[in-house]
Amino acid sequence: MFSLTGFLDDTLGLAHPLTYLVLFLASSLLLVWRLEAMLERGLEGTALGALVMPICSGLGNLLFVVVARERGVPAEEVAVNALGNNLTNLLLIVPGVGLFVALSLRAPKTTVGGAAKGGRKKSGGKKGGADAETQTRLHALALYLTLGAAAAFALISWALGLDGKLDRGDGLALIGLFVLWQGFHLYDVRKHQITQRRSFSPWLLLDGLLALVGAWVMLESLDWLVEWLKARPADSFGAGNLGWVTAWLMVLPNAALAGYYAWRARADIVYSSQVGDGHICIPLCLGVVAVMAPFVPPAWFGDSLLVLAGAAGFHALLVAVFGGMPRLLSLLPIAAYVWCLREGLS
Repeated sequence: MFSLTGFLDDTLGLAHPLTYLVLFLASSLLLVWRLEAMLERGLEGTALGALVMPICSGLGNLLFVVVARERGVPAEEVAVNALGNNLTNLLLIVPGVGLFVALSLRAPKTTVGGAAKGGRKKSGGKKGGADAETQTRLHALALYLTLGAAAAFALISWALGLDGKLDRGDGLALIGLFVLWQGFHLYDVRKHQITQRRSFSPWLLLDGLLALVGAWVMLESLDWLVEWLKARPADSFGAGNLGWVTAWLMVLPNAALAGYYAWRARADIVYSSQVGDGHICIPLCLGVVAVMAPFVPPAWFGDSLLVLAGAAGFHALLVAVFGGMPRLLSLLPIAAYVWCLREGLS
């Protein structure tokens, strides 16, 4: 059977962490590239951000659970990877992007005749403005629901860990929550297609095949990188903090994704993609690792889950009041991230 790592290491002599880091990032961006195509083939922005995109961008975290099991990585490190990913998404990536690009879900203000303020005149007059306003309100409602789910998942995980451990029963409950949540999204997407009389493009099958190729390359490269990190000296940064280091590795594609959609003025996808990616980690990854290997969470884990739930509520409040992320207020979640990082690495 063909082995990518064997071909690169033995045949080409490219056994270097930089080789596999590039492969991991390239395979992640391959998934993101096909997501952009899916946006134009029957999936609206909200469905893309909440259903399809998280599966692709969070696939690395899910594969890490499998790789960690095979490589003997402690379950605690997998839990740290999942929580670290969520904290980085909500407390660093979204506000970090908001420092440079205005994140606003509000429709552009229009003048008489439907001309966007500061832009070219749009056709359709009041009807076009009303349609834009309706879409904006729908995107905001979908985002409130997604952020509410993120807060609920974090609080439920915190409650399940109050007894000092996460066992198989807790894991099954978390996995059940994820299945129920994704089932709701599948229903919502299908309802939208029926009401709008739209159908999936057959080209989505090709996108799915390319995604599978990306997933295979991601698995091979991630397996190599985890083994390399484990082999480093015990007191080194990578080996001593495997959960955090792999979490940062896996959010790099998310950061590129957020920057790209912020540049395209799609704040709805910026928010929903980062929050939705967190749904893969908590509850799914956390639930899977608890089923596979029940464990005792680190001491700071519960407090960080509460911070995560608070961050989701904070983002929802900013969207409700300001329509997005004001640049000055983006410093608050970044400060909270620094606190979580200090507690997690100490």
